[in-house]
Amino acid sequence: MNIVYSTMARHLGSSAVRDILKLTQGGNIISLAGGLPAEDLFPLEAVREAYNRALSGHTSVLQYGITEGYTPLREKVAARLSRQGIAVSPAEVVLTTGSQQSIDLLCRVLLDPGDTVLVESPTYLAALQVLGSYRANIVPVASDADGMLPDDLEDKLRLHKPKLLYAVPTFGNPTGATWSEGRRRSVVELCRSNGTLILEDNPYGEIAFAGGDKVGLPVLAAIDGAMGGGTVVYTGTFSKIVAPALRTGWVAGSRELVSTVARAKQAADLHSSAVDQRALDELLSGFDLEGHIAAISREYAARMKALSFELRSRNWKGAHWEEPQGGMFLWLTLDKSINTAELLPLAVARGVAFVPGEVFYPGEPDRSTMRLNFTHTPPQLLPLAVKRLEEALEEWSSKGLETLHPGSL
Repeated sequence: MNIVYSTMARHLGSSAVRDILKLTQGGNIISLAGGLPAEDLFPLEAVREAYNRALSGHTSVLQYGITEGYTPLREKVAARLSRQGIAVSPAEVVLTTGSQQSIDLLCRVLLDPGDTVLVESPTYLAALQVLGSYRANIVPVASDADGMLPDDLEDKLRLHKPKLLYAVPTFGNPTGATWSEGRRRSVVELCRSNGTLILEDNPYGEIAFAGGDKVGLPVLAAIDGAMGGGTVVYTGTFSKIVAPALRTGWVAGSRELVSTVARAKQAADLHSSAVDQRALDELLSGFDLEGHIAAISREYAARMKALSFELRSRNWKGAHWEEPQGGMFLWLTLDKSINTAELLPLAVARGVAFVPGEVFYPGEPDRSTMRLNFTHTPPQLLPLAVKRLEEALEEWSSKGLETLHPGSL
Protein backbone atom coordinates (compact mmCIF):
# COMPACT_ATOMS: atom_id res chain seq x y z
CA MET A 1 0.00 0.00 0.00
CA ASN A 2 1.26 3.46 -0.88
CA ILE A 3 0.99 5.48 2.33
CA VAL A 4 0.51 9.20 1.82
CA TYR A 5 2.09 10.97 4.78
CA SER A 6 1.01 14.30 6.20
CA THR A 7 2.98 17.47 5.60
CA MET A 8 4.16 17.35 9.21
CA ALA A 9 5.40 13.77 8.85
CA ARG A 10 7.28 14.71 5.69
CA HIS A 11 9.08 17.41 7.70
CA LEU A 12 10.13 15.06 10.50
CA GLY A 13 13.90 14.63 10.59
CA SER A 14 15.85 11.93 12.36
CA SER A 15 17.89 12.93 15.39
CA ALA A 16 21.60 12.84 14.61
CA VAL A 17 22.27 12.14 18.29
CA ARG A 18 19.92 9.12 18.31
CA ASP A 19 21.47 7.84 15.09
CA ILE A 20 24.95 8.13 16.60
CA LEU A 21 23.81 6.36 19.76
CA LYS A 22 22.72 3.41 17.60
CA LEU A 23 26.24 3.27 16.16
CA THR A 24 27.75 3.13 19.64
CA GLN A 25 25.65 0.26 20.99
CA GLY A 26 27.87 -2.62 22.00
CA GLY A 27 31.50 -3.01 21.11
CA ASN A 28 34.26 -0.92 22.58
CA ILE A 29 32.94 2.56 21.77
CA ILE A 30 33.49 5.38 24.25
CA SER A 31 30.59 7.71 23.58
CA LEU A 32 30.96 11.43 24.20
CA ALA A 33 27.90 11.92 22.00
CA GLY A 34 24.65 11.55 23.93
CA GLY A 35 23.43 13.94 26.58
CA LEU A 36 23.47 11.18 29.16
CA PRO A 37 23.90 11.63 32.90
CA ALA A 38 26.19 9.25 34.79
CA GLU A 39 24.41 5.98 35.57
CA ASP A 40 26.68 5.30 38.53
CA LEU A 41 25.33 8.46 40.18
CA PHE A 42 21.63 7.61 39.87
CA PRO A 43 19.95 7.41 43.32
CA LEU A 44 18.90 3.83 42.64
CA GLU A 45 18.00 2.75 46.16
CA ALA A 46 16.10 5.94 46.91
CA VAL A 47 14.12 5.55 43.68
CA ARG A 48 13.46 1.88 44.41
CA GLU A 49 12.13 2.73 47.86
CA ALA A 50 10.00 5.54 46.43
CA TYR A 51 8.35 3.15 43.96
CA ASN A 52 7.79 0.63 46.74
CA ARG A 53 6.02 3.27 48.84
CA ALA A 54 3.99 4.47 45.85
CA LEU A 55 2.86 0.93 45.03
CA SER A 56 2.16 -0.11 48.60
CA GLY A 57 -0.79 2.23 48.93
CA HIS A 58 -4.21 2.23 47.34
CA THR A 59 -4.65 0.53 43.94
CA SER A 60 -5.65 3.92 42.49
CA VAL A 61 -1.93 4.48 41.87
CA LEU A 62 -2.44 2.28 38.77
CA GLN A 63 -5.52 4.20 37.58
CA TYR A 64 -5.78 7.00 35.04
CA GLY A 65 -4.73 10.39 36.35
CA ILE A 66 -5.56 13.99 35.51
CA THR A 67 -3.96 15.50 32.44
CA GLU A 68 -2.23 18.30 34.35
CA GLY A 69 -0.40 15.76 36.50
CA TYR A 70 -0.47 14.43 40.05
CA THR A 71 -1.44 17.39 42.22
CA PRO A 72 0.96 16.81 45.15
CA LEU A 73 3.89 16.58 42.71
CA ARG A 74 2.79 19.76 40.93
CA GLU A 75 2.71 21.43 44.34
CA LYS A 76 6.28 20.34 44.98
CA VAL A 77 7.41 21.52 41.55
CA ALA A 78 5.74 24.90 42.10
CA ALA A 79 7.45 25.21 45.49
CA ARG A 80 10.88 24.42 43.99
CA LEU A 81 10.31 26.96 41.21
CA SER A 82 9.25 29.59 43.73
CA ARG A 83 12.53 29.10 45.58
CA GLN A 84 14.28 29.79 42.27
CA GLY A 85 12.43 33.09 41.87
CA ILE A 86 9.61 31.84 39.63
CA ALA A 87 6.37 32.62 41.45
CA VAL A 88 3.85 30.07 40.17
CA SER A 89 0.97 28.17 41.71
CA PRO A 90 0.33 24.45 41.07
CA ALA A 91 -2.47 25.52 38.71
CA GLU A 92 0.19 27.18 36.54
CA VAL A 93 2.19 23.95 36.18
CA VAL A 94 1.47 20.97 33.93
CA LEU A 95 3.57 17.80 34.11
CA THR A 96 4.82 16.37 30.83
CA THR A 97 6.63 13.32 29.52
CA GLY A 98 10.02 14.99 29.77
CA SER A 99 10.81 18.53 28.67
CA GLN A 100 10.90 17.36 25.05
CA GLN A 101 7.13 16.92 25.18
CA SER A 102 6.87 20.38 26.75
CA ILE A 103 8.56 21.90 23.68
CA ASP A 104 6.32 19.91 21.32
CA LEU A 105 3.08 20.82 23.10
CA LEU A 106 3.98 24.51 23.26
CA CYS A 107 4.79 24.55 19.56
CA ARG A 108 1.54 22.70 18.87
CA VAL A 109 -0.59 25.34 20.59
CA LEU A 110 1.40 28.39 19.45
CA LEU A 111 2.68 27.88 15.92
CA ASP A 112 1.05 27.87 12.52
CA PRO A 113 3.09 26.97 9.41
CA GLY A 114 5.28 29.90 8.47
CA ASP A 115 5.33 31.51 11.92
CA THR A 116 8.76 32.84 12.78
CA VAL A 117 10.72 31.53 15.75
CA LEU A 118 14.00 33.11 16.84
CA VAL A 119 16.74 30.83 18.15
CA GLU A 120 20.39 30.93 19.12
CA SER A 121 22.89 29.58 16.61
CA PRO A 122 23.86 26.87 17.40
CA THR A 123 20.95 25.59 19.46
CA TYR A 124 19.36 22.40 20.80
CA LEU A 125 18.99 19.89 17.95
CA ALA A 126 15.71 18.35 19.13
CA ALA A 127 14.12 21.79 19.39
CA LEU A 128 15.05 22.39 15.75
CA GLN A 129 13.41 19.06 14.91
CA VAL A 130 10.18 20.06 16.63
CA LEU A 131 10.14 23.53 15.07
CA GLY A 132 10.79 22.00 11.67
CA SER A 133 7.94 19.54 12.08
CA TYR A 134 5.53 22.44 12.65
CA ARG A 135 7.02 24.18 9.58
CA ALA A 136 8.18 27.21 11.50
CA ASN A 137 10.36 29.84 9.90
CA ILE A 138 13.48 29.41 12.05
CA VAL A 139 15.62 32.55 12.23
CA PRO A 140 18.98 32.54 14.05
CA VAL A 141 20.01 35.47 16.23
CA ALA A 142 23.70 36.35 16.43
CA SER A 143 25.17 35.37 19.80
CA ASP A 144 28.45 35.35 21.67
CA ALA A 145 29.58 33.81 24.96
CA ASP A 146 27.25 36.14 26.90
CA GLY A 147 24.12 35.33 24.92
CA MET A 148 22.04 36.85 22.15
CA LEU A 149 23.32 40.18 20.83
CA PRO A 150 20.66 42.80 21.68
CA ASP A 151 21.15 44.83 18.49
CA ASP A 152 20.68 41.80 16.23
CA LEU A 153 17.74 40.60 18.31
CA GLU A 154 16.07 44.01 18.10
CA ASP A 155 16.53 44.09 14.32
CA LYS A 156 15.04 40.61 13.89
CA LEU A 157 12.13 41.33 16.22
CA ARG A 158 11.31 44.37 14.12
CA LEU A 159 11.84 42.66 10.76
CA HIS A 160 10.21 39.27 11.36
CA LYS A 161 7.66 39.98 14.12
CA PRO A 162 8.28 36.48 15.54
CA LYS A 163 5.69 34.66 17.57
CA LEU A 164 8.26 32.86 19.73
CA LEU A 165 11.88 32.98 20.88
CA TYR A 166 13.40 29.67 22.00
CA ALA A 167 16.52 29.65 24.18
CA VAL A 168 18.59 27.61 26.62
CA PRO A 169 20.31 30.50 28.43
CA THR A 170 21.87 28.50 31.28
CA PHE A 171 24.61 25.93 30.49
CA GLY A 172 23.20 25.65 27.00
CA ASN A 173 23.00 22.71 24.66
CA PRO A 174 25.22 22.32 22.67
CA THR A 175 27.72 25.01 23.66
CA GLY A 176 27.56 24.89 27.46
CA ALA A 177 27.46 28.71 27.39
CA THR A 178 25.61 30.84 29.94
CA TRP A 179 24.07 34.20 29.20
CA SER A 180 25.18 37.16 31.30
CA GLU A 181 22.61 38.84 33.52
CA GLY A 182 22.68 41.95 31.35
CA ARG A 183 21.86 39.95 28.20
CA ARG A 184 19.07 38.12 30.03
CA ARG A 185 17.43 41.38 31.01
CA SER A 186 17.86 42.84 27.53
CA VAL A 187 16.27 39.82 25.85
CA VAL A 188 13.29 39.82 28.21
CA GLU A 189 12.78 43.57 27.85
CA LEU A 190 13.01 43.48 24.05
CA CYS A 191 10.61 40.55 23.74
CA ARG A 192 8.16 42.13 26.18
CA SER A 193 8.12 45.38 24.24
CA ASN A 194 7.64 43.54 20.93
CA GLY A 195 5.00 41.06 22.09
CA THR A 196 7.13 37.96 21.49
CA LEU A 197 6.75 35.00 23.84
CA ILE A 198 9.97 33.43 25.17
CA LEU A 199 10.25 29.67 25.65
CA GLU A 200 13.00 29.23 28.26
CA ASP A 201 14.25 25.65 28.30
CA ASN A 202 16.28 24.92 31.44
CA PRO A 203 17.10 21.22 31.76
CA TYR A 204 20.67 21.81 33.00
CA GLY A 205 20.44 24.95 35.13
CA GLU A 206 20.68 23.23 38.50
CA ILE A 207 23.88 21.39 37.56
CA ALA A 208 26.13 24.32 38.48
CA PHE A 209 29.87 24.14 39.13
CA ALA A 210 31.21 26.03 42.12
CA GLY A 211 33.17 29.22 41.55
CA GLY A 212 31.76 30.27 38.19
CA ASP A 213 31.02 33.96 37.75
CA LYS A 214 27.77 33.12 35.91
CA VAL A 215 26.46 30.60 38.44
CA GLY A 216 23.31 31.63 40.27
CA LEU A 217 22.06 34.18 37.76
CA PRO A 218 18.28 34.69 37.65
CA VAL A 219 16.41 32.69 35.03
CA LEU A 220 14.50 34.59 32.36
CA ALA A 221 11.20 33.58 33.96
CA ALA A 222 12.20 35.22 37.25
CA ILE A 223 13.29 38.41 35.47
CA ASP A 224 10.01 38.46 33.57
CA GLY A 225 8.03 37.86 36.76
CA ALA A 226 9.62 40.90 38.37
CA MET A 227 8.46 42.93 35.35
CA GLY A 228 4.87 41.70 35.61
CA GLY A 229 5.10 38.30 33.91
CA GLY A 230 3.41 36.88 30.86
CA THR A 231 6.39 36.95 28.47
CA VAL A 232 8.26 33.78 29.49
CA VAL A 233 7.01 30.20 29.58
CA TYR A 234 9.44 27.93 31.42
CA THR A 235 10.26 24.25 30.97
CA GLY A 236 12.33 21.94 33.12
CA THR A 237 12.79 18.25 33.84
CA PHE A 238 13.80 15.70 36.43
CA SER A 239 15.78 13.77 33.79
CA LYS A 240 19.15 15.34 34.56
CA ILE A 241 18.79 15.74 38.33
CA VAL A 242 17.15 12.36 39.16
CA ALA A 243 17.01 9.99 36.15
CA PRO A 244 15.92 10.22 32.50
CA ALA A 245 13.81 7.07 32.55
CA LEU A 246 11.27 8.72 34.86
CA ARG A 247 10.33 10.92 31.87
CA THR A 248 8.86 13.71 33.97
CA GLY A 249 9.16 17.35 33.03
CA TRP A 250 6.96 20.40 33.37
CA VAL A 251 5.66 23.56 31.73
CA ALA A 252 5.18 26.61 33.95
CA GLY A 253 3.51 29.75 32.68
CA SER A 254 0.35 31.80 32.72
CA ARG A 255 -2.79 29.90 33.74
CA GLU A 256 -4.36 30.49 30.34
CA LEU A 257 -1.35 29.11 28.43
CA VAL A 258 -0.88 26.15 30.75
CA SER A 259 -4.58 25.29 30.42
CA THR A 260 -4.24 25.32 26.64
CA VAL A 261 -1.15 23.11 26.85
CA ALA A 262 -3.10 20.68 29.05
CA ARG A 263 -5.84 20.40 26.42
CA ALA A 264 -3.24 19.64 23.77
CA LYS A 265 -1.66 17.06 26.05
CA GLN A 266 -5.04 15.44 26.64
CA ALA A 267 -5.30 14.90 22.89
CA ALA A 268 -1.74 13.54 22.76
CA ASP A 269 -1.54 11.04 25.63
CA LEU A 270 -4.24 11.81 28.26
CA HIS A 271 -1.54 12.15 30.93
CA SER A 272 2.05 11.18 31.65
CA SER A 273 2.81 8.06 33.70
CA ALA A 274 0.86 8.24 36.96
CA VAL A 275 3.11 5.65 38.62
CA ASP A 276 6.26 7.64 37.83
CA GLN A 277 4.66 10.82 39.14
CA ARG A 278 3.60 9.13 42.39
CA ALA A 279 7.09 7.68 42.85
CA LEU A 280 8.69 11.07 42.23
CA ASP A 281 6.36 12.62 44.77
CA GLU A 282 7.41 9.98 47.30
CA LEU A 283 11.07 10.58 46.44
CA LEU A 284 10.81 14.33 46.96
CA SER A 285 9.04 13.79 50.29
CA GLY A 286 12.06 12.20 51.94
CA PHE A 287 15.09 12.27 49.66
CA ASP A 288 17.69 15.06 49.92
CA LEU A 289 17.39 16.13 46.28
CA GLU A 290 19.38 19.33 46.80
CA GLY A 291 22.23 17.36 48.34
CA HIS A 292 22.11 14.91 45.44
CA ILE A 293 22.25 17.76 42.90
CA ALA A 294 25.26 19.24 44.72
CA ALA A 295 27.01 15.86 44.67
CA ILE A 296 26.48 15.20 40.95
CA SER A 297 27.50 18.79 40.17
CA ARG A 298 30.83 18.27 41.95
CA GLU A 299 31.44 15.04 40.07
CA TYR A 300 30.47 16.50 36.71
CA ALA A 301 32.74 19.50 37.32
CA ALA A 302 35.64 17.09 37.93
CA ARG A 303 34.86 15.18 34.73
CA MET A 304 34.66 18.39 32.72
CA LYS A 305 38.04 19.49 34.08
CA ALA A 306 39.52 16.09 33.23
CA LEU A 307 38.26 16.28 29.64
CA SER A 308 39.50 19.86 29.27
CA PHE A 309 42.93 18.86 30.62
CA GLU A 310 43.22 16.04 28.10
CA LEU A 311 42.28 18.35 25.24
CA ARG A 312 44.83 20.98 26.35
CA SER A 313 47.57 18.36 26.44
CA ARG A 314 47.08 17.58 22.74
CA ASN A 315 48.06 21.00 21.28
CA TRP A 316 45.87 20.73 18.18
CA LYS A 317 46.26 23.78 15.98
CA GLY A 318 43.17 25.96 15.94
CA ALA A 319 41.43 24.01 18.69
CA HIS A 320 39.62 26.15 21.23
CA TRP A 321 36.79 25.92 23.73
CA GLU A 322 35.38 27.59 26.81
CA GLU A 323 35.08 25.53 29.96
CA PRO A 324 31.37 25.49 30.86
CA GLN A 325 30.30 26.54 34.35
CA GLY A 326 27.71 23.81 34.58
CA GLY A 327 25.61 21.41 32.58
CA MET A 328 26.77 18.46 30.50
CA PHE A 329 28.55 19.65 27.35
CA LEU A 330 31.82 21.07 26.08
CA TRP A 331 31.80 22.74 22.66
CA LEU A 332 35.05 22.11 20.77
CA THR A 333 36.08 24.04 17.66
CA LEU A 334 38.90 22.56 15.58
CA ASP A 335 40.97 23.94 12.71
CA LYS A 336 38.73 25.28 9.93
CA SER A 337 40.09 22.67 7.53
CA ILE A 338 38.33 19.89 9.46
CA ASN A 339 34.79 18.74 8.74
CA THR A 340 33.66 16.94 11.90
CA ALA A 341 30.77 15.17 10.15
CA GLU A 342 33.34 13.49 7.89
CA LEU A 343 35.64 12.92 10.85
CA LEU A 344 32.95 11.05 12.83
CA PRO A 345 33.13 7.68 10.96
CA LEU A 346 36.89 7.62 11.44
CA ALA A 347 36.43 8.33 15.16
CA VAL A 348 33.79 5.61 15.56
CA ALA A 349 36.08 3.15 13.82
CA ARG A 350 38.75 4.09 16.39
CA GLY A 351 36.29 3.60 19.25
CA VAL A 352 35.07 7.09 20.20
CA ALA A 353 31.94 9.05 19.25
CA PHE A 354 30.89 12.69 19.37
CA VAL A 355 28.18 14.83 17.77
CA PRO A 356 29.27 16.90 14.76
CA GLY A 357 28.44 20.54 15.34
CA GLU A 358 26.71 21.15 12.02
CA VAL A 359 23.46 19.50 13.17
CA PHE A 360 22.88 22.21 15.81
CA TYR A 361 22.77 25.12 13.37
CA PRO A 362 19.50 26.46 11.94
CA GLY A 363 21.41 28.14 9.12
CA GLU A 364 24.94 27.99 7.73
CA PRO A 365 26.93 25.76 10.11
CA ASP A 366 30.47 25.87 11.39
CA ARG A 367 31.55 22.40 10.26
CA SER A 368 34.72 22.42 12.36
CA THR A 369 32.77 22.13 15.63
CA MET A 370 31.69 19.20 17.79
CA ARG A 371 29.73 18.65 20.99
CA LEU A 372 31.37 16.52 23.67
CA ASN A 373 29.45 15.13 26.62
CA PHE A 374 31.58 14.76 29.75
CA THR A 375 29.02 13.50 32.27
CA HIS A 376 28.45 9.92 31.15
CA THR A 377 31.96 8.61 30.51
CA PRO A 378 33.86 7.41 33.61
CA PRO A 379 36.77 9.82 34.22
CA GLN A 380 39.37 7.08 33.90
CA LEU A 381 38.28 6.56 30.27
CA LEU A 382 38.52 10.22 29.22
CA PRO A 383 42.27 10.07 28.37
CA LEU A 384 41.61 7.07 26.12
CA ALA A 385 38.65 8.83 24.49
CA VAL A 386 40.78 11.87 23.60
CA LYS A 387 43.62 9.62 22.40
CA ARG A 388 41.22 7.86 20.04
CA LEU A 389 39.93 11.20 18.80
CA GLU A 390 43.52 12.25 18.10
CA GLU A 391 44.10 9.03 16.17
CA ALA A 392 41.03 9.80 14.06
CA LEU A 393 42.39 13.27 13.35
CA GLU A 394 45.74 11.77 12.34
CA GLU A 395 43.96 9.35 10.01
CA TRP A 396 42.02 12.27 8.54
CA SER A 397 45.34 13.96 7.79
CA SER A 398 47.04 10.84 6.44
CA LYS A 399 44.19 10.15 4.02
CA GLY A 400 44.59 13.62 2.61
CA LEU A 401 41.00 14.59 3.42
CA GLU A 402 42.37 17.93 4.61
CA THR A 403 45.60 18.96 6.29
CA LEU A 404 45.83 18.83 10.07
CA HIS A 405 48.72 20.93 11.29
CA PRO A 406 50.00 20.25 14.81
CA GLY A 407 50.87 23.30 16.83
CA SER A 408 50.04 25.16 19.99
CA LEU A 409 46.67 26.38 21.16
